[in-house]
Amino acid sequence: MNVWVRGAAIRPVPEYAVIHGAVLERIERELAHDAGTPHRVSAPDPIDLEALFTRFEQTQPALARRVTDVLDRPLDQTAIALGCFLSVTIWLAFERTFGKRLAEVSEDALRASEAALNLEEEIRAGQDTEPFELEDIIEQQQPAIVDFVHEHLEAALEGDAEPAERNVDVDDVHLVYRAMLVLTIALSHAVKSDDASAVGPELLA
Repeated sequence: MNVWVRGAAIRPVPEYAVIHGAVLERIERELAHDAGTPHRVSAPDPIDLEALFTRFEQTQPALARRVTDVLDRPLDQTAIALGCFLSVTIWLAFERTFGKRLAEVSEDALRASEAALNLEEEIRAGQDTEPFELEDIIEQQQPAIVDFVHEHLEAALEGDAEPAERNVDVDDVHLVYRAMLVLTIALSHAVKSDDASAVGPELLA
């Protein structure tokens, strides 16, 4: 039985803006396997991750600056690689699926997404009767993206059973994770409705 997790501050993601897991998996397969990135699948026709991030900066400058602000901090190298890979993959999934229906996220829209996440977290932290976490709300609305991010977070932390023996800074990884939630919400609400192309080009390919 599925339980709908309703957000108080976060606007629901429209059904036409939901990303499917097959799109993320296809992009992952295409990305080149590199020791500095956290993905695991080699691609016969690899894509240059650095070139993709440059295009991300050109098409979604506000979002790219937000991600860069996080990754420019003195973070663990694994967290930086994770943030670069995930941000590009999530953005590219939206671009490929929705094409021209994906609008540029403005600074105001980005701040609104961040404010909504912060407020939602505060509301839930102050309610003892609220069993769901912030990520539960986003997972309910964009399950494929959140599952994909979780998978790669777990891979980055794999084998670090004891905190004292961890090679990856968990706090740094959490900063990256939070940035990916903001990115996901902002892009979700940047998708324009179009009944004639609701399926999206990636799913028709």
